[in-house]
Amino acid sequence: MSTSSAPAVAGLDDVAFGSNPAKWPLPPAVGAGDLWLRAVAAGGQGRYASALADLDQLHRLGPNGPLASLAASTRASFLRQLGWHDRARSLDGQALARSAGDPEAAADALIGLAADALGVGRCSASERALQRAAELVARADAQRLPIRFAWVSAELAMVGADGDAAVGHAERAVALATEFGSVRHRVKSGVVLAAARCCAGDGDGARLAADDALDQAGPAGLVPLRWAAACLLADIGSGRRPAAEICAIRDESSETVIRRGGVWRPR
Repeated sequence: MSTSSAPAVAGLDDVAFGSNPAKWPLPPAVGAGDLWLRAVAAGGQGRYASALADLDQLHRLGPNGPLASLAASTRASFLRQLGWHDRARSLDGQALARSAGDPEAAADALIGLAADALGVGRCSASERALQRAAELVARADAQRLPIRFAWVSAELAMVGADGDAAVGHAERAVALATEFGSVRHRVKSGVVLAAARCCAGDGDGARLAADDALDQAGPAGLVPLRWAAACLLADIGSGRRPAAEICAIRDESSETVIRRGGVWRPR
């Protein structure tokens, strides 16, 4: 059985991967799998201190195999969200080593490694990691993985200035996320689509996608994604809000992340 689809406390899976990402406080965890779901859910809200506390508790339980791998991948994803791609790499490497042949855990780790490599300018390494992940994504029983694969594929295409390919990958992510039913994945896909359309020279389309993502991220409690959408709109201009409001949303979101335990990498 897929680790992420194991039985969970009622409502936790819906916060982490479903229609209720803003729920807070989270239900208490009953077992190790619930601790992972709580960490994923809290991280989506930018509550990094809470998320890391759950991952620390999970570590103390000493899980082996896929769950230990997924926990390491989750820690790495938090570092990437805050700009620390170089630090995330070692955790994703640990995740791959601990995956114990589980396709979901191994694919998660390889997609993470691909994103880490992109963040430090190692495009060839990113492409190789994605190639290794592709077959595992197809085998894994986890709907979120093809979405993550599409995100990083779009980002790799953007780095290569292939706007059309980037848009194709991002549009696939949007469609997959809509089918999956995860608000968080849908909003993130919208942010990726906005950036891809920028790369393709479609400014109006980029503004539309980014404005939609910003509108959805706030009510959903997805503070890191609200920050990401506002950062993009601060550069390209919003079709719905004045520049001063966009900058205020960006700065407020950044400060909220800090209050919740996140440490941004200096720019």
